[in-house]
Amino acid sequence: MLDRGFHHDGSADHVSTLAPEPGETVAVFVRTPREHRSGVYVRSTPDGEPHFAEAVIDRETEHEIWWRADVVARNPVTRYRFLLAGSPGSPGYRWLNGAGLHGNDVPDAGDFRLLTHAAPPEWARDAVVYEIFPDRFARSSSAPRALPAWAEERGWDDPVAGSGPSTSVQIFGGDLDGVRERLGHVAALGANTLYLTPVFPAPSNHRYNASSFAEVDPLLGGDAAYRRLVDEAHAYGMRIIGDVTTNHCGHTHPWFRAALADKEAPEREMFVFGDEGLGYEAWMGVASLPKLDWTSAMVARAMVEADDSVVRRWLRFGLDGWRVDVANMTARLRETDLTREVAARFRRAVAEENPEALVVAEHAHDASGDLDADGWHGTMNYAGFTRPVWSWLRGPGVRLPFLGVPAPVPRLGGDRLVATMRSFAAQSSWRSLTHSWSLLGSHDTARIRTVCGGDRALVEVAAGLMFTLPGTPMVFAGDEIGLEGAWGEDGRRTMPWDRQDTWDTRTLAAYRDLAALRRREDALRHGGLRWLHASEDALVFLRERAGERLLVLAARAPHDPVRLPLGSGGVPVYGSAELVAGEDGAHVLPSDGPAFHVWRLH
Repeated sequence: MLDRGFHHDGSADHVSTLAPEPGETVAVFVRTPREHRSGVYVRSTPDGEPHFAEAVIDRETEHEIWWRADVVARNPVTRYRFLLAGSPGSPGYRWLNGAGLHGNDVPDAGDFRLLTHAAPPEWARDAVVYEIFPDRFARSSSAPRALPAWAEERGWDDPVAGSGPSTSVQIFGGDLDGVRERLGHVAALGANTLYLTPVFPAPSNHRYNASSFAEVDPLLGGDAAYRRLVDEAHAYGMRIIGDVTTNHCGHTHPWFRAALADKEAPEREMFVFGDEGLGYEAWMGVASLPKLDWTSAMVARAMVEADDSVVRRWLRFGLDGWRVDVANMTARLRETDLTREVAARFRRAVAEENPEALVVAEHAHDASGDLDADGWHGTMNYAGFTRPVWSWLRGPGVRLPFLGVPAPVPRLGGDRLVATMRSFAAQSSWRSLTHSWSLLGSHDTARIRTVCGGDRALVEVAAGLMFTLPGTPMVFAGDEIGLEGAWGEDGRRTMPWDRQDTWDTRTLAAYRDLAALRRREDALRHGGLRWLHASEDALVFLRERAGERLLVLAARAPHDPVRLPLGSGGVPVYGSAELVAGEDGAHVLPSDGPAFHVWRLH
């Protein structure tokens, strides 16, 4: 076992509450092997000063001891770790924190955390998110709409221009009534939350360069079509998440046009003007995306503070939350860094309109510095989930760009996957981890099918990890039927509704079965995580909740058999492989691969 039988993960089995009030005493529990019978302490750092509390035995099982200690949630973020002293007469000690078991002193950055900030909405723990890029998902039965002069019309089955001048202006005609008419597909998949990329008018198909935040693009059907979609999604029991750019607007937005036309215009303060380059700050120097200046009171009022602000207005319309585009760059520019303050103001505005609304940040690398700060509830977990999964499951002959890194996707062993996931998970609270989106790809990345070299068995392993590891599964529309794409633009292919003979029905069945498994099993939605084995080609972990234990084996290739002491064994709940008991009482797990198996342990 990776931590030799010592375990705590911050989940509901290990803390008395995941949402303590300021000053509340929280019982925390740590598990040790039965032979470790003394010298267990919890160390917290109230007001920055280390404090130790001795743990007592709470209960014992056949193989382990559960220890209990108290931690006072004195600060908004209270860090804690466990000290495991040696047996009497044996010098030395070990630390257990979110990064693992250590035989030496380690920094506090990897410690477990208790948060007294307002908790995320309860429903989000049970969400399965389905991402839709509206122009490519489905055309409705409504009459075709006249295109603006900037647009290049495409037939639904035409190939996507993955690069070049046509990339952002090719229009395939997907609209919001088309989404509404296909909600049955989403429901049958097992998703219960829709996330749509922007629906505001803009001179592009991606609409991240909004020309208005006050209406829905007529090309998508306008406000009336959005109303129909929101209402029908809610009738299905689904929630719907909007997409908003807090970092920038479009260069055709009235705010920017007024600021550009007149140096004395009030809107001038909403942007950052200068004498170099474009003459104004823009996202990554892209002229069509002028950066909003969050030191401006006008920006704050227009985006979050005013009663008719962007964030509030659309929540009142019926949205159940926001995905925040380029959250990592919002309010950051040279000497100015107001990102965490803006995130907190954003979340408070959201909560005032709808306390049950979710706020998830786009962040393509290490988001830990912006989490646990009373702002974003979670992030799109590219760093702690997508990247390690790609690195483990990349097809042997595949060469693809690696999410912004000027090098191809590496091919790493399972031990490196676990090390990466643990290192990022240790930098934030369990609450932020479980409310972050676990995704295999999005409208900004290659498709998982292409990453896996077209191997549907590897795709099933990837989907299995997405649905069984902690975090909220997020499926990019089309992944479930085997769509391909070698980079973001290439992956924005249309859904072939009229060519269902091209669908990979085995992949679709796997996605449906895995979503149903997650929906059935409380341990997958609310349970803790315990890594048991990581080798080059195989991973084994437990998801546990209130006595229920699910054992998961993911393999990218045939591998040496894994032997584990599993007591009386278990029964398959995904896949049909049986656990085989060895002569020594240990169980031998299947060694086939690529393969994904789940058992319920007795």
